[in-house]
Amino acid sequence: MRAFIFPGQGSQAVGMGKVLNDASPAARAVFQEVDEALGQHLFRLMTDGPADELTLTENAQPAIMANALATLAVLEREAGVSLSDKADYVAGHSLGEYSALAAAKAFDLPTTARLLKLRGRAMQAAVPVGEGAMAALLGADLDKARTIAGAAVDAILAEGGEELVCTVANDNDPSQVVISGHRAAVERAVALAKELGAKRAVLLPVSAPFHCPLMQPAADVMDAALAEASISAPLVPVFANVDAVAIADPGAIRVALVQQVTGMVRWRESVLAMAAAGVTQFVEFGGKVLTPMVKRIAPDVDAISIVTMNDIEDFVGKS
Repeated sequence: MRAFIFPGQGSQAVGMGKVLNDASPAARAVFQEVDEALGQHLFRLMTDGPADELTLTENAQPAIMANALATLAVLEREAGVSLSDKADYVAGHSLGEYSALAAAKAFDLPTTARLLKLRGRAMQAAVPVGEGAMAALLGADLDKARTIAGAAVDAILAEGGEELVCTVANDNDPSQVVISGHRAAVERAVALAKELGAKRAVLLPVSAPFHCPLMQPAADVMDAALAEASISAPLVPVFANVDAVAIADPGAIRVALVQQVTGMVRWRESVLAMAAAGVTQFVEFGGKVLTPMVKRIAPDVDAISIVTMNDIEDFVGKS
């Protein structure tokens, strides 16, 4: 059994998609359709930069999706390998869940692009710049990360400060957990991390504290947008970030995507659940971020990344 998986924010880079676009009419069609849906030259930004503009959440989210879907389009339209024939499940990390749903035809491509543009803007607007932060705790599992986040909040309260948000945002793999919340609380967690058992803690260069309760205004925006969006039953079930359970009902997908904005990304649990369901190969499209995580979570499975034309040819030759 096989799962097709799709990366999240942080996998963007200037130059992304250019080689695929030059080599493949199928990829070119995806990039053009996304540009038309958004009414902007997103592909030009992806290939030429500047990097700081591409990194803006409202641009990075649809760009990463477009790159992943263009890669899949080459595989499907030019190599004749269909998702419904080769994949039993799909999943994605944060915004990658939208890519996964578009790949499985739950959303059409223009709808996915517009939803991600809106999602990026709403997440950026939810918290004033500078008030939130995120940090990666390395060498810390979920329980340890929760302890560190809670200790930071308690320490601030003990000093007479107000109760701040600091919570786990991404349970990525057994050795990497990301926390999110008010900047003061996250910075305190970073300061406490080593003495509480983490090997290292690193503040992340992000513009907002994603996947925490501070994102509730963005969740409200997406609730309204998804209520109007057309969602079909996907070709194969999607493992949702919020509960690491396979779903295929359009109503359940809508609820999961709203909850995902403020909820923890349960990537480790999702991979374990897919492996328990019988998945023995994970195929990442458009990035090389999730593949090493999968190997750390489930060392016995096969995990590969498809980014280049050569990767596509290799996959076709072996599948």
